[in-house]
Amino acid sequence: MSKDTVQDGLVVSMEYKLTLDGEVLDSSDEGGPLQFLAGYGNIIPGLEKEMMGMKIGDSKEVTVEPVDGYGEFDEEAFTEVPRSEVPDETLEKGMEFHLTDDEGNHHMAFVDHFDDKIVRFNFNHPLAGATLNFKVKVVELREPTAEELDHGHVHEEGGHHH
Repeated sequence: MSKDTVQDGLVVSMEYKLTLDGEVLDSSDEGGPLQFLAGYGNIIPGLEKEMMGMKIGDSKEVTVEPVDGYGEFDEEAFTEVPRSEVPDETLEKGMEFHLTDDEGNHHMAFVDHFDDKIVRFNFNHPLAGATLNFKVKVVELREPTAEELDHGHVHEEGGHHH
């Protein structure tokens, strides 16, 4: 198996720019290339699928529909809880919370609305329903460490070295 193309089980370093309706939402310009372990769901499926087979130095523009990105916007994905059950901190619309349901599952939610009686959380990802445009470039490919394979994700520089 050739190691010079993006494929499952390789660590891919990519430069990227994410735009939505022409506005740049995120890019690797500041933090440097993003590393992900291909085939492990580290990045949204629509982008990962399109990157398979790319070589180092290849660039590509990829449009990801909501179903292959952060999902469709779900009108039902809102929950109201009594204000008294939310930690007593200054709330802001759009603020991120990590909530645990009765089964112990963790969910990311965002404050949609609040007053002194209730807080309404939105469980949609902020990019749910959005068609995303990525410009990606593969800058490096490498074999993952045993630990990265075991954990199913990349350990960033400065993390564990063996």
